[in-house]
Amino acid sequence: GINAEYGNQRAVQMADSERGGFSGGFGKGGKGGKGGKGGKGGKGKGKGKGRKGGDKEEWVPCTKLGRLVKEGKIAKIDDIYFYSLAIKEPGIVDFFIPNLKDEVMKIQPVQKQTSAGQRMKFKAYVIVGDFDGHVGLGVKGAKEVATAIRGAIARAKLSLIPVMRGYWGNKIGLPHTVPCKVTGKAGSVRMRMIPAPRGTGLVASRASKRVLQYAGIEDVYTATRGATSTMGNFIKATFEAIKKTYSFNAPAFWKQADLTEKMMPQQQFTDWLRDEKAKRDAAIKHQ
Repeated sequence: GINAEYGNQRAVQMADSERGGFSGGFGKGGKGGKGGKGGKGGKGKGKGKGRKGGDKEEWVPCTKLGRLVKEGKIAKIDDIYFYSLAIKEPGIVDFFIPNLKDEVMKIQPVQKQTSAGQRMKFKAYVIVGDFDGHVGLGVKGAKEVATAIRGAIARAKLSLIPVMRGYWGNKIGLPHTVPCKVTGKAGSVRMRMIPAPRGTGLVASRASKRVLQYAGIEDVYTATRGATSTMGNFIKATFEAIKKTYSFNAPAFWKQADLTEKMMPQQQFTDWLRDEKAKRDAAIKHQ
């Protein structure tokens, strides 16, 4: 009966764990050496995350925009987006959004055929976001996984974009969904986002849902086409769709901004930049 069946299962499990099978190997059983190693791997992950807050080097800006940001001349990151200025230093993003979270979406091994054989590299896809209207996607290949992840995080910060959110019906409360239907493309993947009523949640698959969560979108319907199993292109298409939310000339943007009233940061603080450069040049000469 049932007891005999249970006894057989137990015997099979014990035999497996004794010969170092999968039960023991991956940490389910008490024995397998591999199980122990797996635990070590987990530790490594924790280390990488904890390092952020600990011994952080002081950021030394190397672009005009970076110097203005560090000096506190630019009030918020939206002023940079207003003039479509290129962010070329991850430190600029860290300065304005210190609570930026990052997540590794995929590590993909890639190979190049050489005369000596194959050369193996790892490609990391990382998303960063503050869960409140800012999201970035970074892709980097390197010989080691840790190097690829570090590079991908830096690239994701450089590609950080503002997310425009809107309403499904009445303008009650805070914006919660996409302002209109948007489509993003990458490879064969097509990602379409459709505004949804409040309380719907994110009607999306696991990968795209994570990107939308980091962007701060609460409710949306999605429709996809193509090889969505290619996660790299899938999250790229989702990111492209989110980027398009600010491409539409919505009624909110119809009023023409007076550009003479508000100058570009480099133009507004040109005297300060000149004096600061003179000071730096003098310091280098004295060394």
